[in-house]
Amino acid sequence: ADICEFLLADDTNWFPKENMFSFQTATTTMQPLLFLLHFDFSTHRNFRKHLRMVGSRRIKAQTFAERRSKSFSRSWSDPTPVKTDSPNEPRDSGDLQTSCGTLDEGGLVEGIDWEEEREMERLACEGDDFIPPKIMLISSKVPKAEYVPTIIRRDDPSIIPILYDHEHATFDDILEEIEKKLTAYRRGSKFWRMLIFCQGGPGHLYLLKNKVATFAKVEKEEDMSQFWRRLSRFMSKVNPEPNLIHIMGCYVLGNPNGEKLFQKLKNLMRPYSVEFESPLELSAQGKEMIEMYFDFRLYRLWKTRQHSKLLDYEDLL
Repeated sequence: ADICEFLLADDTNWFPKENMFSFQTATTTMQPLLFLLHFDFSTHRNFRKHLRMVGSRRIKAQTFAERRSKSFSRSWSDPTPVKTDSPNEPRDSGDLQTSCGTLDEGGLVEGIDWEEEREMERLACEGDDFIPPKIMLISSKVPKAEYVPTIIRRDDPSIIPILYDHEHATFDDILEEIEKKLTAYRRGSKFWRMLIFCQGGPGHLYLLKNKVATFAKVEKEEDMSQFWRRLSRFMSKVNPEPNLIHIMGCYVLGNPNGEKLFQKLKNLMRPYSVEFESPLELSAQGKEMIEMYFDFRLYRLWKTRQHSKLLDYEDLL
């Protein structure tokens, strides 16, 4: 099915719509045929690296297959016990909530030494070459979301794009990917700026399938509130100003519930200091937000063709 979908794709819409992994599978399977037909896909191969989505079912299946392969490769005579996860123990990737402590009702952090962690971050970020990282979370629900990593500012290596699968990703998937990306950027670093690019509207954020962040839902649903608490652990402690989270793709402040939602999130993320902003893109503040993360010329081109079938990767190069 992947192969047929690839061969039937027209020149202006060369990648499958349903699942961006189908394109990668098809190109891998059809390489000998494509060579004979003299197709030049070097540009598309460069683009393909941007199309990995956090939380996709295919990545989960591959990960499980790898684990199963490693499990069956063990010698049956090997007496070494296999350590299994228990509910009270952190996973291999790190139980983010356990390792970071918990918040009590007064907003204080239990189980960690705030000053010690801040000192560790300061040491990790020493050096004139260090630029505080900016995390960009991009929901696949955004039209033409797969192109967004290609239009970020090329003169700012501190921008870290994370494209996640709105349909299948979990809050854990997103948090684990942020942790991995920050460690790869520089071990011990925390983000100072974050852009959440997702659908939503006045007073709500459509983060994941069946997970709409509103004031009432964040207050009542434990997994929703835990996500924001755990997200705050990746915010900087050494930033002299409040860490900034931009919301893009929707206007959350379109009614009073938007301000109530932001205030609720700020309370959940204490004692970390954070400000939320959701400016209109056509405003001066919105333009400033766009220019912080994107090549403005490429962003305008992407925006004008966001709902068109004419958008092609070469247009963004």
